[in-house]
Amino acid sequence: MTSPSTITMFGADWCRDCIRTKKQLDELGVSYTYVDLVADPAAADVARDISGRTNIPVVVYPDASHHVEPSNADVEIKLRELSLI
Repeated sequence: MTSPSTITMFGADWCRDCIRTKKQLDELGVSYTYVDLVADPAAADVARDISGRTNIPVVVYPDASHHVEPSNADVEIKLRELSLI
């Protein structure tokens, strides 16, 4: 689906946390794959399988770790840990 060096974000345009996280990644200039759960509802099952929850956004990092509904600080710390910013 995505290359190991890619961040994948599962989200929806009606989700405030998704909009915030997407904006943060855009502003930081981090490349990522956005999976729109409105356009691709079946992908919600994938996100749930990864996180074990139905909450979004689900952000999957190149090291196979993930965050569910992360704060901006959580995302920034993880991106620095992975030397992506």
